[in-house]
Amino acid sequence: MASLITCPHCGQRPKEEFAIKGAALARPAPDAPQGEWYDYVFLRTNPRGRYEEYWHHVSGCRRWLVVTRDTASHAVEDCRDAAERAPT
Repeated sequence: MASLITCPHCGQRPKEEFAIKGAALARPAPDAPQGEWYDYVFLRTNPRGRYEEYWHHVSGCRRWLVVTRDTASHAVEDCRDAAERAPT
């Protein structure tokens, strides 16, 4: 049975329509110290549990989404448009 992801624009779609593009991390300010930018670009934690990632709905609406997924079970808990993410 195919896993379905609920896109906020297209409804339930097969997970194969999406591409995972990486962690949805808060971006440092443009004038942040070099150390903050180094951490943002190169250092990542490998959390177990709830995690937010950027996904691209490649074979659907082509929108960028923020997906909340459990890294242990791979169960998707939430999916929302990335444009609705509050700027940080």
